[in-house]
Amino acid sequence: MDARRAAVTVLVEVFGAGRSLSASLPPVVRKVEDPRERALIQDLCYGVLRWWPRLEAIAAVLMRKPLKERDTDVHCIVLAALYQLLHTRIPPHAAVDEAVNLATAVGKPWACSVINAVLRRFLRERAAVLEQADRDEAAALAHPRWMLDLLQAAWPDDWRRIAQAGNERPPMHLRVNRCRGGRDEYLCELAAAGIAAAPHPHGADALVLEHALDVERLPGFAAGRVSVQDAAAQLAARLLAALPGERVLDACAAPGGKTAHILELQPGLESLIALDRDAARLQRVRENLDRLGLAATLACADAGTPESWWDRVPFDRILLDAPCSGTGVIRRHPDIKRLRREADIPSLVAQQERLLEAAWAMLKPGGMLLYSTCSIIPGENDGQIARFLARHPDAAARRLEARWGRASSAGRQILPGEDGMDGFYYACLDKFPHA
Repeated sequence: MDARRAAVTVLVEVFGAGRSLSASLPPVVRKVEDPRERALIQDLCYGVLRWWPRLEAIAAVLMRKPLKERDTDVHCIVLAALYQLLHTRIPPHAAVDEAVNLATAVGKPWACSVINAVLRRFLRERAAVLEQADRDEAAALAHPRWMLDLLQAAWPDDWRRIAQAGNERPPMHLRVNRCRGGRDEYLCELAAAGIAAAPHPHGADALVLEHALDVERLPGFAAGRVSVQDAAAQLAARLLAALPGERVLDACAAPGGKTAHILELQPGLESLIALDRDAARLQRVRENLDRLGLAATLACADAGTPESWWDRVPFDRILLDAPCSGTGVIRRHPDIKRLRREADIPSLVAQQERLLEAAWAMLKPGGMLLYSTCSIIPGENDGQIARFLARHPDAAARRLEARWGRASSAGRQILPGEDGMDGFYYACLDKFPHA
């Protein structure tokens, strides 16, 4: 299977079956040996989903009538070809010819003439087609309308920049495993390997690469010298600030980056339980810890139902990296634009509340709970914490003084792209000791 057909196979799973890109793409890429073909598959899949609202609007201008639901594969061929014509250096004739040939390859030769006509019209009338499509602000900013409305309401001075940041290719950030060497030492190893990198200003273990690359090219990656993790996510372990002898819970641990960083920063913990209710994702935690030479107790369970797994011994510190809308990490997970719905937000807020209540009951008096999300929607962040504090007189939000993000009423918010970071929210909640 060539790269374009492989990409369309993945896109059909996302558009047609509602599967995430992280679930659909890796099994396909693993079957491809040529690194250039793998790179093209990933570029097409991420690119189409990143620009999907705009590509959809362009296709609507070009097509006389919409395709039927059963022709999702043909629709994905058109979107992938438009992406190539707009955002890659692939010669236009090659993009068009390959798209036409793909129609036959997927068993729909009738679509060859349709695809050919649509794409050649785009090449002839490009400026006029783009002008018409971009009259719709959602198309011009490549975000669903409901999402733009939420962003505008929450961030009236920043919402356009947030949307633009969500359309950018994200930088590649690394976290150096301090158990196996320091950041300056690893910078020298990268330089010796001809890989340009620089320290990130907001993480003592964080590096940013000048150009993204395959992890196999990173010195010592297989031996656990370094991990890939956005600098904003690396702030969690430092805010948690676990001390020797403490008992720690990472309540929603998968895929394990924050779990590992906690252990790297504080190897003298009494114990760390990494919890996740998804067994497959929990296996990724195990694999990451094994590669890094770290150990934790892994448990497959729902953090919101502690009666099913908790031994009633309170935790000194709890990290609750809560399930959320993911609106702060769209640049890394562009399928959020397609798969997330406005109706999902209330259920996510309710789930966060349930997890917060359960985690608070497991926290020792005098302990600290770090609440985090990769959302930029206030109802999941400051609003969630404000409601929690109103219910719990034994809780107080710690004022976070930092050079990153912006202060909010209960924590700190990073918006996507600020200092090159993903969008993240953090709030530290202290539990009063018993009188």
